[in-house]
Amino acid sequence: MPDYRRVYVEGGLYFFTVNLLQRHGNDLLVRHIDSLRAAVRKVKKAHPFTIHAFVVLPEHLHCILELPTGDDDFPLRWRLIKSEFSKSLPITERRSAVRVRRGERGIWQRRFWEHVIRDATLTWIMYISILLNMA
Repeated sequence: MPDYRRVYVEGGLYFFTVNLLQRHGNDLLVRHIDSLRAAVRKVKKAHPFTIHAFVVLPEHLHCILELPTGDDDFPLRWRLIKSEFSKSLPITERRSAVRVRRGERGIWQRRFWEHVIRDATLTWIMYISILLNMA
């Protein structure tokens, strides 16, 4: 089992990459962009955060989010966003026996990637990365 190490910074500024399970030939996120927006809005209302940048591509997304002072629980937010989005869609995807047994959908990769942004230089690098993905 991989040993994933997350860096938790209260009030931190983070760059995230979140992928769909099926990466090739999948445009689910852009086809259902309104559902994704609604999921983000709902979670943001219940568990506030600031969106500095957000780009949605057909099969993955990148964003820069800032958590409130005293809060470092970004995994909760991503779990809820993924869950809300998934619940808004009919079950049409292929699911492995393990996912069925766990009651999971076959939409998202289980993991996501985050980087803590600690200085202005890294902030600009991450913004440029998002801009390049938009092109």
